[in-house]
Amino acid sequence: MKIALTVALFAGLLGIAAYLLIKPRLQRRRRARLTQQPTPDTVPEILERNVGLYAILPAALKAQLHGHINVFLNEKHFMGLGGQVIDDEVAVTIAGTACLLLLNRKVTYFPGFESVLVYPTVYEANDLTSEGHIDTESTSHRAGESWHRGPLVLAWSSAKQGAANAADGYNVILHEFAHKLDEEHNGTNGQPVLHVAGHYQEWASVLGREFEAFADRVARRRNKVMDEYGLTNPAEFFAVATESFFEKGWSMRRRLPDLYDQLRKYYAVDPASWGRDKT
Repeated sequence: MKIALTVALFAGLLGIAAYLLIKPRLQRRRRARLTQQPTPDTVPEILERNVGLYAILPAALKAQLHGHINVFLNEKHFMGLGGQVIDDEVAVTIAGTACLLLLNRKVTYFPGFESVLVYPTVYEANDLTSEGHIDTESTSHRAGESWHRGPLVLAWSSAKQGAANAADGYNVILHEFAHKLDEEHNGTNGQPVLHVAGHYQEWASVLGREFEAFADRVARRRNKVMDEYGLTNPAEFFAVATESFFEKGWSMRRRLPDLYDQLRKYYAVDPASWGRDKT
């Protein structure tokens, strides 16, 4: 009896090990099939209506985006909170905006989480701050947040408004999904996984210098390209810079060329060339 149980356990472990070995291959095949599936007419219609960047996206990148959306909608679970209904309008707008961050890159589709929680409007969240042995609880109103190795939360009203305006540098979807990219490499600290191992030193040097210059511009009231929220910490600097890179690319390339170049290398796209109004 004990021998039979031992054999069964060993066989089970072998089966699990075999599955773990072939799982990445199966995942790649499934994703490849999804990216090649025809795009329903409703998808580009929703993107044209709700995602301002989609209108100026080159045709080849649009086709790539459609495939990424198929995978994203297959792998991520949307949940409406506070009475929010999850329909195609909500899911495609969020997926289409988030997947702009994946174009031209070796993608992993934001690993480490599965759920996107959506409130109808700005929501109230609990905050806990500690000073010495004293913990203080408070509440704040938020348009979005990314929980480390957990769900991503969005307020639909803010997400929709930010996605629609492609030139204001405010896009809570891009912002929160940039945090998910950042999270893939040693926590959330403004240094995502880079394509070339030797690039980390250059990235840290340039972004560190740009962060200091950003703080100086804000102090002198000479800031023009990025939202001041980016001064919070390096993680928020990266997320805010991502918003401006995609939505104010021409301005960032002209005023902050070194920062733009680092983000262009990382995201493998050149939004400044996408033909928007150069203001």
